[in-house]
Amino acid sequence: MRIDVKGRNTPVNDELRALIERRFRTVAAQLPEDTRLEVEVREERNPAITDCMVVEARLKMHGRTVCAHDSSHSMRHAIVLCSEELARQVKATREKRRHIREARISARDMRGASPAI
Repeated sequence: MRIDVKGRNTPVNDELRALIERRFRTVAAQLPEDTRLEVEVREERNPAITDCMVVEARLKMHGRTVCAHDSSHSMRHAIVLCSEELARQVKATREKRRHIREARISARDMRGASPAI
């Protein structure tokens, strides 16, 4: 999986990239290699916002876009929350696609079977 990391109001260094790649490894294990993940990290400059570190992740898979958005007081914690949410959504999407595929196969088999007398 290819991961693109963008930063707004915060620098994106090698340590942050390594953390993002390590945390999103569970998502990458469920998807093909040619999948692209866009991660945007930013810091809200408004002092009234307590959870000022924001992470957004967008994943394009099988013609669908799966998005996750989380904020926290630390960038590390926001990345962890976002990766867990995205992993949950990817798993649900894969299960839904699997059930649809199995329903189509069973419906096709039912049409081809002869009725029992």
